[in-house]
Amino acid sequence: MNAITIIRPIRQSDLERLCEMAHSSGPGFTSLPNNRDLLQAKINASEQAFQQTVADPLGASYLFVLEEIKHHHVIGICGIEAAVGLREPFYHYRLGTVVHASRELGVHNQFKTLYLCNDYTGSTEVCSLYLEPEYRQHNNGALLSRCRFLFIAQFRERFPGKVIAEMRGVSNTEGRSPFWDGLGQHFFSMEFSEADYLTGIGNKGFIAELMPKHSIYIHLLPESARQVIGEVHKNTLPARKMLESEGFRYEEYIDIFDAGPTLACEAKDIRAIRKSRHVEVYTGPYQSHNTAYLVSNTSLHNFRSTVVDTAPSEGRLTLPAELLHQLHVSDGDKVRVVPLKRWS
Repeated sequence: MNAITIIRPIRQSDLERLCEMAHSSGPGFTSLPNNRDLLQAKINASEQAFQQTVADPLGASYLFVLEEIKHHHVIGICGIEAAVGLREPFYHYRLGTVVHASRELGVHNQFKTLYLCNDYTGSTEVCSLYLEPEYRQHNNGALLSRCRFLFIAQFRERFPGKVIAEMRGVSNTEGRSPFWDGLGQHFFSMEFSEADYLTGIGNKGFIAELMPKHSIYIHLLPESARQVIGEVHKNTLPARKMLESEGFRYEEYIDIFDAGPTLACEAKDIRAIRKSRHVEVYTGPYQSHNTAYLVSNTSLHNFRSTVVDTAPSEGRLTLPAELLHQLHVSDGDKVRVVPLKRWS
């Protein structure tokens, strides 16, 4: 077995590490702004969400960390927003088509457009995914991404039908976005990093105040801006492939700042949710298997998840005592499991 890494809910003692990861993640990571007070508030909101016995009708924020157990070192973070847009507006550009035609002149032109919308209001969002570069191996990324689907599967009543994921758009090493330079800056009169930061700290009112209220014709944008519409940052490609392997698809909605694509899937159609099942767990020798499995307990406030290179058999999963301890389960308890599908 590789070094044990465990997913658990974030807690107050993780604040310093969260601040460090927010700084490391760089520009364009809207849901993890480099602001200590806001990150503290995010931890507080998450702790409250995990303690709620009844789901918040306006949605709750759940944050998880990935911890390397041997050194008690937090190496990654991920989150779930149960229902976006119910407390504050949630904006996208929707790609559409406008036809200009004249029978008399024999002209028929189709133009691609962008339209500001709130179409994903009420959807669940998987967000805030960040893994320290040196740990992007041994299924850590897959665990960090997919653990959220086991959590959603276990507590379906807390999440509506559609799940979305906003992908980080194209920007250069200095944090400049071609799409922002070609469009956004003309309306906001500020740098991409500043607008992105204001959105991350929840100050979204300026978007509705300053963004154009009518369709934007894409062919009028600079070529550099057109080329990145619906494209992801190079560091985000693995995350996109993972989500697509789970059933997520691009529905032609993009981020209003960097034009990164938003992927979406009905919760019931997500592979890890659809194929997950409960089995009983028992202490026993670890028998390696050629298929890795994602496993989680069934607890809300003590949720734990990890990846194991062993498979359940006849409704039972056998794991070493130390791993049962880290998962907060005992012999005979139910755990949720699903094969960890790999992608190229």
